[in-house]
Parts: sequence; C-alpha cells; structure tokens
Amino acid sequence: MEKFIKYFDEAKIELQKVIFPTKEQVKNAYIAVFIVVLIVSLFLALIDLIMSFSLSHII
Repeated sequence: MEKFIKYFDEAKIELQKVIFPTKEQVKNAYIAVFIVVLIVSLFLALIDLIMSFSLSHII
C-alpha cells in the first residue's frame, strides 16, 4: 500500500510540472493542421483525377 501512495504522490508532482497549451495555441495548431490536411487532400484528389483520366483514355 505504501508503494501505491508513493506512486500517486509522484504522479501528482509530475503533473504539476506539465505546461498545458493556452486556448490560442490550441486554436493555432488546429488551424495549421486543418490547412495542411486540406492541401494534402486536394493534392491527392488532383493526382487521382489525373491518373483516372489518363487510365480511361488508355483503356
């Protein structure tokens, strides 16, 4: 039981060291991820369109 209590005390100490992001940082990261995903999906859609168009003309 003593190890169990020591574990939770140390976990509490470690959690106090954590620096959580602010709302502004979370918002900026969300926007950055959204833009990157949008660009990559548009690029892949364009590649798919080109390849399907080329393949349909070959066949």
